[in-house]
Amino acid sequence: MAKRKAKVSTSECVACGCCIKVCPRDAIAIPKGIFAKVNEALCVGCGKCVKECPASVISLEETA
Repeated sequence: MAKRKAKVSTSECVACGCCIKVCPRDAIAIPKGIFAKVNEALCVGCGKCVKECPASVISLEETA
């Protein structure tokens, strides 16, 4: 069964931190304050970050 993982469009992310606040697994960080990055090992694909992102630059992608 395929799983979903969050993916950030790093070229469009404004590093506002909204996604970090709602992630239940602390799977998102903003290294160097430039853009959000998802730790795929921690991400459970719940989609909370997708709904919270004001710039709509996070999506859920199917993984093998």
